Amino acid sequence: MKHVLEFFQKGGIVMYPLLLCSITALAIIIDKFLGLRRKKVLIPEVVNVLENIKGEGDVGLALSICEKHRGPFANIIRTGLENRSSEKDELKEALNDQGRQEVHRLEKGLFMLETIAAIAPLLGLLGTVTGILRVFNVIAQLGVGQANALAGGISEALITTIFGLTIGIPSVVAFNYFTSKAENLILEIEKYSSFLLQKVASFKIEANPGTH
Repeated sequence: MKHVLEFFQKGGIVMYPLLLCSITALAIIIDKFLGLRRKKVLIPEVVNVLENIKGEGDVGLALSICEKHRGPFANIIRTGLENRSSEKDELKEALNDQGRQEVHRLEKGLFMLETIAAIAPLLGLLGTVTGILRVFNVIAQLGVGQANALAGGISEALITTIFGLTIGIPSVVAFNYFTSKAENLILEIEKYSSFLLQKVASFKIEANPGTH
């Protein structure tokens, strides 16, 4: 622990925003890893009740299942079922509105992760510049023969660069992975939303067979 603290202190003041970036990135990665699991979003119970709903008599059960398993997918299906008496265009617009809100929830934190992936290497570069500046100041004051005095600035330059890249590279990988995963889940939700529209249309045909 002592060595870690010494290593951190050698990096200078830039290490503090880098530490904040690393903690924030780790928190987002853990949150997205848990929150973007397929079964967490596309809850099997909701999928099952949607696929097996036959008519108006099953709507109550479907709504209770959606209420029980709150989440982006369940919220969209619940919105569709609650507005099932609306015209097709109105129902589609209601689903789209709810879908936009739920997409925002699915992608929450990804912008911050992308920002960290971009600024962490830049903060590391800033530490490199300040470290080199310290080296030049030492040279100007003491000359090039003071190796111990020069070592502090060189350490600061190298440590912040390493730390910045260590944060930035995994953050880029995580951002791309979670963005792709979120997009795939959104596509599946859209597929089930279209399926729900067809189901609701069939309810109306069954309720008014003469209009078909």
